[in-house]
Amino acid sequence: MASKASAEASALPAAEEEKGYTPPPPEKPSDTRRRSYIVWSYWLIVIFLGLPIWWQTTAIHRANLPLDSMMQWADGKACRPVFPLQIDIRVDALQEPEAQHLVRLTQHALDDLNEFSGHHLRLRLAPKEGAAADAADEAEPALTIHCRPGDAATSTLSSEQPVLDITYPPGAAPQLSSASSGLAALITSELRATFAEEQSIIAYLLSMSSMAGGGAAPTPEAAEALARRTTRSLRYAPAYHLTFSLFTDRALPNAWDVDRALDEHIRPMLAALAPIHNFTIDTQVQLYATPGDQSEVLSREALSSFINAAEWPLSPSIGGAPTVNFVLYVGNQTIRLDEDAEADAAGGSTSQSWTIPQWGSVYLLALPSTEAHVSAATLRRPMLTFGGHLLSLLGTPSSGSLPLRLSSLTRIRSTDLLLRASSSLGSLARLTGKLPSIAIPQSVADGVETTLRHLERACADLGGAEGLAHARVAEREAERAFFEKSMVGQLYFPDEHKIAVYLPLLGPISVPLVMGLVAEVKNWIARRRKRAEEAKGKKTQ
Repeated sequence: MASKASAEASALPAAEEEKGYTPPPPEKPSDTRRRSYIVWSYWLIVIFLGLPIWWQTTAIHRANLPLDSMMQWADGKACRPVFPLQIDIRVDALQEPEAQHLVRLTQHALDDLNEFSGHHLRLRLAPKEGAAADAADEAEPALTIHCRPGDAATSTLSSEQPVLDITYPPGAAPQLSSASSGLAALITSELRATFAEEQSIIAYLLSMSSMAGGGAAPTPEAAEALARRTTRSLRYAPAYHLTFSLFTDRALPNAWDVDRALDEHIRPMLAALAPIHNFTIDTQVQLYATPGDQSEVLSREALSSFINAAEWPLSPSIGGAPTVNFVLYVGNQTIRLDEDAEADAAGGSTSQSWTIPQWGSVYLLALPSTEAHVSAATLRRPMLTFGGHLLSLLGTPSSGSLPLRLSSLTRIRSTDLLLRASSSLGSLARLTGKLPSIAIPQSVADGVETTLRHLERACADLGGAEGLAHARVAEREAERAFFEKSMVGQLYFPDEHKIAVYLPLLGPISVPLVMGLVAEVKNWIARRRKRAEEAKGKKTQ
């Protein structure tokens, strides 16, 4: 067998020599080892140096986010909105023990109703008129109730101060031994009526989120009315720009005492709104064609052609603040409120102004054709109307004195900002969970941390100006973190794009490396097989 194999091996070179082919010399073992070292060194560099560098330079940075805390705020588990309201009751006609008993009876009646646990009405007895108040009672009350004896039970809410005047008949005052009182029931019912609109607005806002408010959900009719109110109101902004425009279809009038009218009727209200919003004002006089409907009474259908913001040369937003437009149009026209034309002809109701949701309002002013100047006295009624429309557009409750309405607006805005910031945190947490390849820069983590810190402070003081300030910062930081440019840009760079970028670069490099590795593995297998055959042959010999 061995002689036959050696004869065949010796016959092959002889055949090749006859054909003129000289085989290459056998490869030296040192050359084989050198080639193996070269191939494996390339692969070692790729695996232990190239891949780590590539991984570090192309890895997406994802800062750590407190996802559990973010979802707790989004699910309404981190905060229960509570608005502590201090109510002062002054009863100068009663002795202090009887007055204290009245406060206790009224407090028990309010606690038993418990229709909206978010409002914690804390009653306290105010010192009598002329008496000095204690240092511990210096906190400004949300409402002061003055109770005076009279012939009948009446109540009057002041239009300038957060003061409720109640007149009670004889026998309504409580006795020390009595467990009920007509005066306590009257105060309870008036307090419920005073804060009913605010409670319904806050309950509606909470019902639209996952945060529990401790109150019953509004009825479908009330929810629809509140939805219209929310649609009409402007979205919260720390600052607004107010533009007052005089529009006329002729050369006259060409001047108006707008600065004096603003100083008398608008700027005092803006000063009261300063803790909630900042305002800038500009004015202008513009020419505008007569509305298409030439009748003295405009229908609602004609308003769509009259209101065309694209054609009106109104001032744009200044400094990024939303613009609220107030247009005074000089024309002898009114707006029909009744849809029935016969009812209007018979004396139906008409109006000279109307609001445009999230835009502003328009007032139609009838002036003689020869009047060239609009005086401040003539502007009084339009400016008062514009002031009421501004409060409506800002979402202010419609009842109560201006200070009471503004304090309600503070609590409503605080709730709205708190819910919006919590919703933004939840959206950000869900986004980072669904898109593991999205980048999360450190600025987003810092914004989330700032938002959580201010949300906790806002939740602790929702009823005051400090709570509104913290809620404002929380909402701003949450929006900034969610709309981070570097993070949003990753949404438009999916994995398919990465493959399209890397394949033309890595393809020409990887082919020779892979083919060299395959050839080296084959040679190594062949050498092992040869050594195994040689070892087997020695054993047989």
